[in-house]
Amino acid sequence: MTRGLFVTFEGGDGVGKTTQISLLRATLESAGVGVTVTREPGGTPLGNEIRELVLHSRDHISPRAEALLYAADRAHNVATIVRPALERGEVVLQDRYLDSSVAYQGAGRVLGAEDIKRISLWAADDLVPDLTVLLDLDEVAAAARLTAQDKPFDRFESEKAEFHSRVRKAFLDIAAAEPARFLVLDASEPPEALAHTIATRVSDMLANLNT
Repeated sequence: MTRGLFVTFEGGDGVGKTTQISLLRATLESAGVGVTVTREPGGTPLGNEIRELVLHSRDHISPRAEALLYAADRAHNVATIVRPALERGEVVLQDRYLDSSVAYQGAGRVLGAEDIKRISLWAADDLVPDLTVLLDLDEVAAAARLTAQDKPFDRFESEKAEFHSRVRKAFLDIAAAEPARFLVLDASEPPEALAHTIATRVSDMLANLNT
């Protein structure tokens, strides 16, 4: 069976994940590499419905229900988008994955990192990324970027600074515990410089896949 490369992008709100995914996709496709781009939540039609619920619902969602909604989206996205693309030998670029659940629900919502990690891995049938790019930015700078976008904040973007501080620390703790999987970058660096570093790492990994 052909095996592609699974690359996830993580970090707090406003760190530039969408920009870096777009730049990497363009670089890979220009080199003739097959690419699938997806996100959590919202990589599938079902995921878009879940995304609307968890990000924009006006009703209160209990933290445990929120975590399970993300797990449901993850299970469906992995089964219908991610694994099929990897089996085709493509590079999958995904905006958020299980580390976001550990950071946002485990730490942000204080549900416990280990419990959320177990639920997330079960939902994903134990699929772990080959590479996780963590774009790190302090909460003040990230909030300033979001404000400059001049659009309504979603449920997470509207959380207090303490919430985002817990989320950022959780991401950094996860990366420190799994250094081989993570590429941690300062998201305040110019986008082009970040893109070059990411593309170089991914190109090296692709070269190793083909040897």
